[in-house]
Amino acid sequence: MATTLLVLLLIAIVVVFSVKNIRMQVISRPVFSFFKKVLPPLSNTEKEAMEAGDVWWEGELFKGKPNWQILHSYGKPTLTSEEQEFIDNQVMTALTMIDDYNIVNDRKDLPPELWDYFKKEGFFALIIPKKYGGKAFSAYANSTIVSKIASRSVSAAVTVMVPNSLGPGELLTHYGTSEQKDYWLPQLADGRAIPCFALTGPEAGSDAGAIPDSGIVCRQEFNGVDTLGLKLNWDKRYITLAPVANVLGLAFQMYDPDGLLGDTKHIGITCALIPTDHDGVEIGSRHNPLNLAFMNGTTRGKDVFIPLDWIIGGSQYAGRGWRMLVECLSAGRGISLPALSTASGHMTTKTTTAYSAVRQQFGLEIGKFEGVQEALARVIANTYQLEAARRLTTTGIDLKVKPSVVTAIAKYHMTELGRKVVDDAMDIQSGKGIQLGPKNYLGHGYMALPISITVEGANILTRSLMIFGQGATRCHPYVLAEMEAAGMEDTSAGLERFDALLLGHIGYATRNAFSALGNALTGSRFAQSPVSGETKQYYKDMTRLSAGLALMTDVSMLILGGDLKRKEMLSARMGDVLSQLYLGSATLKLFEDNGRQFDDLPAVRHVMATRLHLAAKALDEAIRNFPNRGVALLLRALIFPLGNRFKDASDKLSIELANAMSQPGPARDRLTFLCPDFEGDTSGIAEVENAFVAKHACKGLYKKLKSAQKEGSLPTKLAPLALFDAALEIALITEQEYQSLVKADELRLAAIAVDEFEAL
Repeated sequence: MATTLLVLLLIAIVVVFSVKNIRMQVISRPVFSFFKKVLPPLSNTEKEAMEAGDVWWEGELFKGKPNWQILHSYGKPTLTSEEQEFIDNQVMTALTMIDDYNIVNDRKDLPPELWDYFKKEGFFALIIPKKYGGKAFSAYANSTIVSKIASRSVSAAVTVMVPNSLGPGELLTHYGTSEQKDYWLPQLADGRAIPCFALTGPEAGSDAGAIPDSGIVCRQEFNGVDTLGLKLNWDKRYITLAPVANVLGLAFQMYDPDGLLGDTKHIGITCALIPTDHDGVEIGSRHNPLNLAFMNGTTRGKDVFIPLDWIIGGSQYAGRGWRMLVECLSAGRGISLPALSTASGHMTTKTTTAYSAVRQQFGLEIGKFEGVQEALARVIANTYQLEAARRLTTTGIDLKVKPSVVTAIAKYHMTELGRKVVDDAMDIQSGKGIQLGPKNYLGHGYMALPISITVEGANILTRSLMIFGQGATRCHPYVLAEMEAAGMEDTSAGLERFDALLLGHIGYATRNAFSALGNALTGSRFAQSPVSGETKQYYKDMTRLSAGLALMTDVSMLILGGDLKRKEMLSARMGDVLSQLYLGSATLKLFEDNGRQFDDLPAVRHVMATRLHLAAKALDEAIRNFPNRGVALLLRALIFPLGNRFKDASDKLSIELANAMSQPGPARDRLTFLCPDFEGDTSGIAEVENAFVAKHACKGLYKKLKSAQKEGSLPTKLAPLALFDAALEIALITEQEYQSLVKADELRLAAIAVDEFEAL
């Protein structure tokens, strides 16, 4: 009897799903009505943001079964011969001209010769097409150039990155009219025109779409001719390069109250290009961004009239400014700010591994203390992660996609990782890090940390609103199409479209539920991996967590609907899962791109343990805080039936990584190349690196001295010079070896020294 009932039930299910008329009445129509009720309506700005961005690798991570071969197919980012030559020559020359202490503390500006060099050599033209005199460099090259400069001076790097980021150059290249390009791009390329872009104001920060600045369509005499144009009023702040700019990009709300252009009264956000010497344009005084020296300030305008053809792209782009801005945000979010953070990682890894080896306390290198090793391992691992994310993100941009979710992930997580590496470096280097002066290489970078955190959208809102808010809808293989079907004016056509999507969605959700449960019960043993060897399990575990995220997303949307928008803590945690999976993907990709180097493995192990732990922790916390407790129990049974067993990097991994990187070698070089050495460098970075190299060269001699002390042939408590003298006296070392030890100790003392000043 029970078997008969089960067979009948299965037949009924098959009939319901396979017979369209029955399925439409029993399933699709009720679900369609429910869907229309619970899904949040998309505002115009949200809709434009969705349409402007492209789905890239993050879409695979949202599917629950990432195709890892796609990740590997993206290729390794490389520099062209022209890009490499520019870095080897112009960039390295620029580094020799940078004295960051002088820039920040004495000049409060770059020296005139550095400004002139940047202009003459095309540092402000990295993204401008060659036909206009620009470099047309790749995103990877742009990032590498900014990073190398930032490793020596954040103020100089910001000055270079802004003209090559969101602003007139990029907007004109993509959207400008032929006349605008021909007039402005050559001037921007050779430095005659210094640009700024005014978006942020007192009432519009992260919510850039809410800008109150206005442009009213009107007619007015301009250059002696009656002209159709705009009367502009604006009040902007935090505008980088504004104090020195002679061309202003401006975002404003455009209105046509008198119908001079048509029936639409509120045309929308629009972008225009205005010379700063134009009548009515006011460039205000400078801000003081945490005492750094890059130019940042205000701009205002009252009843400033401009012709319509000053709109970027001409009048046909009126009202399309928000989409233009969203499409171009990848430069700031995906290139510039991550470049600053990655530079922080390279510089702190270079200096902190060196300092830990030359600084001694209690007769021992501080890098041998486990407490220091724990923090040092985080510095190294986070730097490996930053470099990996920098490369993967710029790869996407260079593939000419506009990965808006990926760049939001990069902006938030890379700036936060940048903050962590400098914090840990300050803890390790201690007094060396807090005494400002020419020898200090950490202080200005530490002061600059909150700047990257706050610009291009505050990090808190980027995490809680953008990453999952856009990602869940934009990257989900069905939801956006279902929302479009639900929004169709023709309800019958919308239902037909929805019915076709629903079957696929049900199959997708079912597969992810079984995948999440099966992988949890088997330790991901049967999940696929594109590689063998030690990293194989990481791919399998990432697939498991991807399935868990996909399941959690579907259930959250189904149960919470539009309320999910307001559950920011919940959506932020699910965004964290996606972010950690992206960062983990970048790490595994870098390991492959580097040729699966054995000496990279300590960093990879530490990073992947951390990424998997944080992804599982975020998923676990999302389940724990899910508002429907019955559903939360079901989710836990499917995703973590045996509990959350993903552990953070162990002490053993931290010690292994710290020891591996505390000596010169190829692995350390790969993680510090953005903070390059150059001939004649007298900076604090050079001092500590020279001491590190010299001390390592004497490694065998130090070991010999230590053995002699243990045997009793040398006293155990002698100052270094006295110890060297005693060793020479008993012929334990030669005169040449003695001189090497003395020189290494001189370099050591110079490296641990800090600046002193007359009474301030």
